[in-house]
Amino acid sequence: MTKEFKFPDVGEGITEGEIVKWKIKEGDTIKEHDIIAEVETDKAIVEIPSPLGGKVLRLNHKEGDTIKVGETILIIGNKEETISNKLPTINKPTGKQEGVGAVGELEEATEITKRNQIIEKHKKLSIINALPVVRRLARDIKVDISKIKGTGHNSRITEEDVRKYSKINPKEKSDIKIERRYDMWGYIKKIPLKGIRKAIANNMVKSIYTAPHVTHMDEIDVTNLYMIKQREKRIAESKNIKLTYLPFIMKACVNSLKKYPEVNSSLDDEHEEIILKKYYNIGIAVDTENGLMVPVIKGVDQKNIFKLSKEIQELATKARERKIDIADMKGGTFTITNVGSIGGIFATPIINYPEVAILATGRIHDRLTIDSEKKIKIRKILPISLSFDHRIVDGANAAKFVNRLKELLEDPDLLLMES
Repeated sequence: MTKEFKFPDVGEGITEGEIVKWKIKEGDTIKEHDIIAEVETDKAIVEIPSPLGGKVLRLNHKEGDTIKVGETILIIGNKEETISNKLPTINKPTGKQEGVGAVGELEEATEITKRNQIIEKHKKLSIINALPVVRRLARDIKVDISKIKGTGHNSRITEEDVRKYSKINPKEKSDIKIERRYDMWGYIKKIPLKGIRKAIANNMVKSIYTAPHVTHMDEIDVTNLYMIKQREKRIAESKNIKLTYLPFIMKACVNSLKKYPEVNSSLDDEHEEIILKKYYNIGIAVDTENGLMVPVIKGVDQKNIFKLSKEIQELATKARERKIDIADMKGGTFTITNVGSIGGIFATPIINYPEVAILATGRIHDRLTIDSEKKIKIRKILPISLSFDHRIVDGANAAKFVNRLKELLEDPDLLLMES
C-alpha cells in the first residue's frame, strides 16, 4: 500500500525549506529512520529521516525546490509495487498539520491521479515578435503574450493588441516567468533571497527598526594579552586546540556583563519588562559560504580558555559545513563579531535581536607609542565597537562596560586566574 510522506514540522517556527540533496532515488529500498534528504531551512541544514521502510516509488521534487511544511515530498510503497507514469497530486499545505512531528506525516496515497498534463503551452519567448516595452506591459497586466496575434508590421504584437486581449480575457493570467539577464546598463545575475540569507535579512530589518542603535568605539592595548596568548598557544597545541584571542575576549565580556547586567538582557515589549539574564551564552558570528551564522557558546562563565577554544573551533566548523544543530544557534544573550579577521578596524554592527548589545572586534595592529619615560615602544592595539539598544543601555553604562573590558584585556592575568 502506497503512503505519502509529507515534509515535517522541524520546529522553531519553520514553515518551508529547500531540498539541498536527495540521499535516495526512485526505486531504492529504504529502512525506517534512514536519512532521505538534506533540507535547508532559514536556520540550518537538517537531515530528514524516513518514518518507515519500503520502496521509493516517486520523488515529487527535485534538488533546489522549495517545499512547505505539510507538502507531500515522496511516495513510499511495498517492494513489489510499481508506479506508472502518473504523478501524484501534490498536497499543498493549508496550514499547520496536526500530528506532524519531526519525522513527518504519512497518509494513504489517494488514487495516484492522472498525470498533470505538462505540455508546451507557450512558444519560446525569444521568437515572440514584440518590443521590450510591449513585453513589459503584458507582464505587468498579467497577460500571456504568447497567445496574442500581432496586428502590427510583420505581425508584430503592439500595445493595443495586448490591451485588447486583456479586455477580452480579463481573468487569464500568464504563468510565464521572464528572467531578464540584463538591465539598461549591462548584464546581471539574479540570486534568490531564501534560506539562511533570507532569515538574516529579516532579522536585521527587525533589529534595526525595533532597537535604536548607538555604537561606542574604543581601542585596547593588548600587548600583554598577545604575550600570554603566545605562551598558552603551545599548551593548546599539545591538546590539539587552536588558540585565538576570542576566548579571552569572551571571558572578559562575561566579567563585564556581570558588572553591568543590563547589557546581558532583552526587552519584553508586550509586558514592558526588561529581562536580565543570569546566564552567559555568547554568540560568535561565523562567515560561511551560505551567509552569516551565529553559533552560541553556552555557559561561558563556567568554562576555561582551552575549553572555550575547542568549542568555538567545533561549532565554527559545523556552521561552515552546515552540519550545526538548530539548538546550537539559540539561547544567546550577547554576540561577538570579529571584523578584524577580514581586515576591518571599526564597525557599526547590527544587534542580534532580541539581544541588546553586540561587540565587534577589529584588526589588531602595531602602533608606535611613547611611554612615561619618553621611550618609543611598539604596542599591539585592538579596536572595538559596541552597538547597544539605547532603550535599555545608557551611553554612560556602555562606556563603563567597555572600560571594564579594557581593564581585563590589558591585564589578562586576571582572566587566567578566573579560568
